[in-house]
Amino acid sequence: MADVLAEGYNVFDTAKSPSGTVKYLSSPADVISLIQSGKLAEHILLVQGGTTTFLAPALSMGAIGVITMSGAPESHLGILSREFQTPCVMTAHLTDSESRYVVGNTDPAHFDEIAKALDGRKVRLDCSDNEVGRVVADD
Repeated sequence: MADVLAEGYNVFDTAKSPSGTVKYLSSPADVISLIQSGKLAEHILLVQGGTTTFLAPALSMGAIGVITMSGAPESHLGILSREFQTPCVMTAHLTDSESRYVVGNTDPAHFDEIAKALDGRKVRLDCSDNEVGRVVADD
């Protein structure tokens, strides 16, 4: 079995298991640039939070999967991912790290660690479990 790199909340159960290269998007400009590149379907999108509204255009244009480092399935991005049937793992944490997101008390190093570990990595999302979404190495 492939290595599980990260786990988080599964937004909805799905048999879809998208595979792609993780692309960290930290700003609206990053989203626009990725959309304009024509390579949106090659990437699993990584963003910091579940309230990242600037990701909506990517979802409407065919994003294949999303990972967030904070947020809950009830958040804006969780709702949109269900509406667009885009597999989404929220509040992901690295399985080989003790660092976890804590509302209102998370050091920026937590987000940096996840972005550094996943950005550019070929992964597959496993959202078949009712509660836990997994980011699995696919290289």
